[in-house]
Amino acid sequence: MCREVSHNAKRHNYSVAEFVYEQNQHLAKLNVEIDFFLVKGGGLFGYLNEIKKLKIYLSSVGYKYDVIHAHGGHIGAIANFQRRIPVVTTYHGSDINYFSNRLISISSLLISNQNIFVSKNLFNKVRWSPKTNIVPCGVDLELFVPLEKVTCRQELGLNLEDKIVLFAGNREIKIKNFELAESAVKLTGKNIRLIELKDFNRNKINLLLNAADLLLLTSISEGSPQIIKEAMACNCPIVATDVGDIKEIISGIEGCYISGFNDEEVARNINLALQFNLRTAGRDAIKSLDNRYIAKQVFEIYTRILNIKSGKSSL
Repeated sequence: MCREVSHNAKRHNYSVAEFVYEQNQHLAKLNVEIDFFLVKGGGLFGYLNEIKKLKIYLSSVGYKYDVIHAHGGHIGAIANFQRRIPVVTTYHGSDINYFSNRLISISSLLISNQNIFVSKNLFNKVRWSPKTNIVPCGVDLELFVPLEKVTCRQELGLNLEDKIVLFAGNREIKIKNFELAESAVKLTGKNIRLIELKDFNRNKINLLLNAADLLLLTSISEGSPQIIKEAMACNCPIVATDVGDIKEIISGIEGCYISGFNDEEVARNINLALQFNLRTAGRDAIKSLDNRYIAKQVFEIYTRILNIKSGKSSL
């Protein structure tokens, strides 16, 4: 049995990535006991305060954990200020993609007992990281499933005749590059309803992916965007910029298109996806990313650490 304290994996009270929470749920099915320590501080003084709070918490429970799994390089840096419990750090994107954030992540990259990058593309930006594993975040293939478009539109109250493009993010987040999406949609020459993906629960997102004619992602930078895998699970056509591991995931899937950061090229690909007018075979292409399989890979990393700690292995 392995106990893990997971940073940034609680979905109560604070905004947390659902896919991290879901990964922990699947780890729990592998007999991993999980407690959560949510890092809330930001900035230098905020992080210093979180280091203190973490040490107080760990001391209060007698350092009972076998592993600390930190999600994000900055969280890994905080976790590694204690050295009694091995640390696994997962790097999701912005912690490596942006140079200033990468500087914060360096200590975590060097000191963590194991490092997990969610894509090879992300790892290639550091290359020298020791104890490296490439493990993408998984997708819940029981939640994200293909459904009838008409039924989903009726349930969501969407017009059956509309051309609906689902924008992969919130327009207020600059990295999502809504301006490019909006400009490209206008250039298509079609009457398209562009829906932002924000403030929806997981079930609603599944309905939207099945109701939409395509998912549009125009981000400037990503690690391994979860929404792409979720769209694939729903067989939703995709138009996306070449960021993170998107090209690798959607390569060869008819109805999915990679674009440069040019509104005319994005518009052409939107029109191609609309002309395709079918669902894709994306789900079959991502079966290996099922959360059940990904959780097993993470569990194996925990086991490797515990074996090294107990002297059973030097690998």
